Amino acid sequence: MMKTSRIDHLFKDKQENILAIYFTAGYPELEDTVPVMEAIEEGGADIIEVGMPFSDPVADGPTIQESNKIALDNGMSLKKLFEQLAKMRETVTLPVILMGYLNPIIQYGVEEFCKKCQEVGVDGLILPDLPMQQYLEEYKDIFSQYGLKNTFLISPQTSEERIKAIDQNSDGFIYMVSSHSITGAKSGISEEQERYFERVAELGIQNPRLIGFGISDHESFGKASKHAHGAIIGSAFIKVLNNADRANLKRDIGNFIKGIKNGEYDYTSKA
Repeated sequence: MMKTSRIDHLFKDKQENILAIYFTAGYPELEDTVPVMEAIEEGGADIIEVGMPFSDPVADGPTIQESNKIALDNGMSLKKLFEQLAKMRETVTLPVILMGYLNPIIQYGVEEFCKKCQEVGVDGLILPDLPMQQYLEEYKDIFSQYGLKNTFLISPQTSEERIKAIDQNSDGFIYMVSSHSITGAKSGISEEQERYFERVAELGIQNPRLIGFGISDHESFGKASKHAHGAIIGSAFIKVLNNADRANLKRDIGNFIKGIKNGEYDYTSKA
């Protein structure tokens, strides 16, 4: 049985307004990975989602795709990422989730990858191109062996039957894609999306839910948090990293997160 993880502790201790921040490892500069993680934690976020750069990130929009390309050009790889994360738990206490695609993990070696995740203190994975059936047949046991929680995505097009099956086979949280599109394709929350959030809430699923895609400011974070346990922000944060003052990267990250959580700081004029 998997021991209680940082993810379990978070959702047990906090029931609302959970903020997960995504960024691409090795972006903007190769050695920025852990400093950005530390700044995200200091800024007041609740979960850190680290993107594993891939040459064909099909679920991601132009902003994150470009960050993937730059990170790869910088020299980022899974080997380099694990080297960077080797001492992260000396300074980072938040749950850390790696997001990416199957191909690089298979090339690295699935068991070796999971073993390294456990060694450095990674808590879970989000793999958008991992089918649930394949997860159950090939990966569930090995993920569990190394203490990794797997997160599935659902969208407005996901059937009620499949949502319930995902809920049954999840033990961390469910990633609710706010619209059937790539990341960063649109911002804000529409009435149609709110109806989708309400429809999922009425299913009475047991796992916590975080909403992603299109969450970019205090208003959209607040709307999403009304219908779930919180939200995930990716593209908007990547834009912050792209536009941040290198000498004040930690300050700009902190200001952005504070602005998302309480509206005190409007970063949209810079991002």
